[in-house]
Amino acid sequence: MDYMKVSEAAEKWGLSARRVRVLCQENRIEGVIRKGNLYMIPTDAKKPEDARSKVKSRVTLKKLLKNIDNNLEKLSGMRPLTTGEVDRLRDEFLIEFTYNSNAIEGNTLTLQETAMVLEGITIDQKPLKEHLEIIGHRDAFQYVESLVSDKTEFSEYVIKNIHALVLIDRPEDKGTFRRIPVRIMGAFHEPPQPYMVEPLMNKLLLNHSQRKNKMHLVEAIALFHLDFEGIHPFIDGNGRTGRLLINLELMQHGYPAIDVKFSDRRKYYQAFDEYYRNQNELPMVEMVAGYVNERLEKYLELLKSNYK
Repeated sequence: MDYMKVSEAAEKWGLSARRVRVLCQENRIEGVIRKGNLYMIPTDAKKPEDARSKVKSRVTLKKLLKNIDNNLEKLSGMRPLTTGEVDRLRDEFLIEFTYNSNAIEGNTLTLQETAMVLEGITIDQKPLKEHLEIIGHRDAFQYVESLVSDKTEFSEYVIKNIHALVLIDRPEDKGTFRRIPVRIMGAFHEPPQPYMVEPLMNKLLLNHSQRKNKMHLVEAIALFHLDFEGIHPFIDGNGRTGRLLINLELMQHGYPAIDVKFSDRRKYYQAFDEYYRNQNELPMVEMVAGYVNERLEKYLELLKSNYK
């Protein structure tokens, strides 16, 4: 087994060397070997969870979820926007959502170019694949809207259909679970072997149904997203599909759709690492909840301005 020094562990975990020594003394790091005044820490050791920080985060999250509930209640009691206003906001959201979700996965089309492609314009010197990714994401979001309108039950069939639209440029892979092992470059977590994908997806759907009865819906949706991306059921398109699934569940329960920003991608990736490295789901739950509350507050501001 390979070991690292206290100073190396401190740099890796973002802690002070003194804090790491205290954790070693308290036997809170598994596999530590002490040699005199020196501590040798396994290189694969997990960063001990800071209970104080997690309690504080849980309190902050509770307040945020309560604020979401209050804002949703306020919104339901206000005069709705006109059909034209709703359509305009929806079109603007679709452009931004499509741009950000594809950009997170490496698409190089700008926000303006994304809008142009959605209008049917071809961008010179940009790959066909990137154009198809824009079209596929738009079609998938429109499908999500139809599922919400028809009150279609959330299922594996629905997930595969959304993926089939997302992966329009890969007809041989769309809508089917992967048959080979995959790695997520730069991530701590390694997805399960192919033969485990289907049983894990079945288990995830069951767990998700149970979670929705036991916790706040936004929290359950964020946990589903963490687990779905961890399973990584498809050969490609998992991120875009996963973010569409977040919005399907939000919209089916009366919440606004959210848009995970390309500018927040580092924070987004760190939330996955925190979950799989330290079993801490709070960063992702807080991120999703923050986006939901932001969208609710935006709608409230728009409606208030209409009253003036």
